Amino acid sequence: MMRVQMLGLCRFSYLGGRGFQVRHDNMQDRRAFLYDPGRLSRRWFWFRHVTLPGLLAQSDPDFTLVIMTGPDLPQPFLDRLRDLVERVPQFRLALIPPMDRHLDACLAATEPHIEPDADVVGHFRQDDDDAVAIDYVRDARGDFQVLEPIWQRRRRLSCDYSRGLVLKAARQGVSVEARMIHNAVAALTVYLPPDARRSVMHFPHWKIGLSMPGVTMPAKPMFVRLLNHDNDSGAIGSGYGWNAGDPPDWQGLLEDRFRIDLAQLDRAARDHALPGADRPNWGR
Repeated sequence: MMRVQMLGLCRFSYLGGRGFQVRHDNMQDRRAFLYDPGRLSRRWFWFRHVTLPGLLAQSDPDFTLVIMTGPDLPQPFLDRLRDLVERVPQFRLALIPPMDRHLDACLAATEPHIEPDADVVGHFRQDDDDAVAIDYVRDARGDFQVLEPIWQRRRRLSCDYSRGLVLKAARQGVSVEARMIHNAVAALTVYLPPDARRSVMHFPHWKIGLSMPGVTMPAKPMFVRLLNHDNDSGAIGSGYGWNAGDPPDWQGLLEDRFRIDLAQLDRAARDHALPGADRPNWGR
């Protein structure tokens, strides 16, 4: 069996010249936007209660997650990240100064953590307000053994776990929708050789088919996409619904697959919604 290293990248309010869909006239405006205390407080809440629970409960703990941010991230958030990586052996903190080329910045964060003796690296992008299921790492590593002959053709391959849930946080609370989304950010794995000198960010998820062959694994819910007022992009992504039961047990499903407490998120959504933004424009 080939040795698969699972390596994730999570950008937490990284201040760089590019990499955003929200536009700013200069770096000062972008810093003010990203480092706004209210925004950082909201981002930390979603990170702590949506993203972290599933990662901390992975059935296969053999993975590395690089948390990328700037060295001037305001307190107490920088110290919180430092404390987190000290407590969780799978986490690494990469303090990357602002760089105009965002892909270079992402590579600078991930490349030092690539295991040179791995046969293949399973790269994944973990946004700081999305989640993967507790068996994501196990399945992404195990499924590669079946997919290896396809990977060998170009030594690039994507694996898309396309069944998931979309949570929408607004002043009225949190709503849940069962969605099949093709090549969503969460639970999309890109398999590359360890010497590829690429990060997962080099392959935009919405057009990844231009870069490599891909396989879809749709059997079970593997991702949560959280839509909130601080998303850089509000688009859900192309796809369609799936039957989660009648009536669906959202609380049980989120707890079982992602360790997410829906009741807690529902209460908090009212506090973290922005004034005058009861009906955000979430596209599909």
